[in-house]
Amino acid sequence: MPTLFRFLVFVGIMAGLAYGAMFALVTFVEPKQGEMTERVPPEKLNPK
Repeated sequence: MPTLFRFLVFVGIMAGLAYGAMFALVTFVEPKQGEMTERVPPEKLNPK
């Protein structure tokens, strides 16, 4: 039984770290907004 308890504690700690990392990314990282353009060759628009 002690190994099951240790495993559950380990999984809980890992889940908490993952949740904390995701929360930190959401609160501290701002996405860059900008216009994006990409040229499309005419061959792809009008295949022969």
